[in-house]
Amino acid sequence: MTQSILSPDYIFEASWEVCNKVGGIYTVLSTRAKTLQSAKTDSLIFIGPDLWLEKHNDLFAEDRDLWVDWCQTAEAEGLKIRVGRWQIPGNPLVVLVDFRPFFEQKNTIYGAMWTDFQVDSLHAYGDYDEASMFSYAAGRVVESFYNHFLSPGLRVIYQAHEWMTGLGALYLQKHLPAVATIFTTHATTVGRSIAGNGKPLYDYLFAYNGNQMAGELNVQSKHSIERQTAHYVDCFTTVSDVTANECSELLDKRPDVVLPNGFELDFVPKGSAFVAGRRKARRRILGVANALMGTALDDETLIVSTSGRYEWKNKGIDVYLEALNRACNDERLDRPVLAIVEVPAWQAGARCDLQDRINSSPTQYESPLPEPFITHNLYEPWGDNVTQTLHRYGLNNQQGCRLKIMFVPCYLDGTDGIFNMHYYDLLPGVDLTVYPSYYEPWGYTPLESIAFKVPCITTTLAGFGLWANEVKAEQAKHKGALTNAGTPCYLDQDGVEVIERSDYNFDEVASRISDEIISFSTLSKKQVDKARKAAAALAEKAQWKYFISYYYKAYDVALRRAEERNRK
Repeated sequence: MTQSILSPDYIFEASWEVCNKVGGIYTVLSTRAKTLQSAKTDSLIFIGPDLWLEKHNDLFAEDRDLWVDWCQTAEAEGLKIRVGRWQIPGNPLVVLVDFRPFFEQKNTIYGAMWTDFQVDSLHAYGDYDEASMFSYAAGRVVESFYNHFLSPGLRVIYQAHEWMTGLGALYLQKHLPAVATIFTTHATTVGRSIAGNGKPLYDYLFAYNGNQMAGELNVQSKHSIERQTAHYVDCFTTVSDVTANECSELLDKRPDVVLPNGFELDFVPKGSAFVAGRRKARRRILGVANALMGTALDDETLIVSTSGRYEWKNKGIDVYLEALNRACNDERLDRPVLAIVEVPAWQAGARCDLQDRINSSPTQYESPLPEPFITHNLYEPWGDNVTQTLHRYGLNNQQGCRLKIMFVPCYLDGTDGIFNMHYYDLLPGVDLTVYPSYYEPWGYTPLESIAFKVPCITTTLAGFGLWANEVKAEQAKHKGALTNAGTPCYLDQDGVEVIERSDYNFDEVASRISDEIISFSTLSKKQVDKARKAAAALAEKAQWKYFISYYYKAYDVALRRAEERNRK
């Protein structure tokens, strides 16, 4: 007899990125919210840090008529909260909590965490205290809400995202055991640090000791809260098999469930709106490039891009620039290429000389601007990896070179002063994206790319890349073709190219990317259209309506273990 899956009556999710657009976790939560809200109308409650207090936040709509009695009770309990709705598809309920009042209790809180769960906070520095006080406050919010509104017969889930919310999950594990806890690590602290510090991660993963490496890399406290939370919660999860292996070795704990990151296609325009948006984006991108470089790039130009966090090695920015250096003077390149690097750096605002050109009436220019590869000023250009690498390679967009490079060192939020368009509005104007990650637990940027019908190149070290290969292998299996798990994807067939990457094949990866860019530039319109359709078809399979089932599996695991724990 098949056992029925236990489903929660209430779901609380805590993250530093609730109503706080920072990185990939924001995308996970904000795109998934509509799917869960449809199934659990207003029984899904997000908890985030109140970083704005009395200032306006476009992502948060406060509702002073919501939960009036509880808000008064929470205030009497020492909680400073604001309640309302997150301004994303689904408009889920949200509680923002001011965690600052708990700093004066910091030592007491840390002492209890050591006594109860052996969490080592002695080596805390930087953002550890801030995140931990928010995490503690989030746990207290759930405890207060539960005691005010909910009954012991209800099934309640608390899902904590990343080490920044682990302390709150442990607090509830002890003080409110009726709540089933889930902890999701999107990347391990030690794994990211190993990769970011230039140490080989994958070939030596089996030999690394997580506690030892945490000490060597000075991340003991972050590692400790992450490790202990993974061991003590009812259900430990991560986002890909890549990170599951990492957790097994560095946290000494295999995740109970893998939760792949999906996407909501409501973000993507349809039909004529998409076509018009793509034209507008290309005009803007090429217009800025021509003003910056003094060129006359037209719509025949192949636009290539990489984007994401400015993690030089982890995101593969280093190998991307090396690939562009190799492609720049390749005789096979017979079409203009504009290669963009879109990563937020320490920028000091839009270039005034570029703004003046963009706002003037001429659309053709006799000469380039100084430093004709960067759109915004940098505070310390001499310390910027992209800028210095372009200078070292001599990639200054000289006349005669068919490949031009444009560095956009800012968030594309619609107010950057140069493009003044959102990232999602500019993405359709790109022809090909490259995300050659060395450390990428999942990889939202390639998934977003194919959702917007832009073929992409990624690697086998990205969770998304492995998933794409698995999908292709499964499709081939159903068609009766002989295949092995992980059959590689290729641009012209699948809209995605998944390049094999390891600790030591940088040179090979750079050559592959260079060759793929050149090869893509020679494809016919019919071949490009095929690749674009294949990319969109793959993105269809990554919608939340398919991936949400993994979350229900995690809920079931957590609820059953909580029930068993509470029977003891």
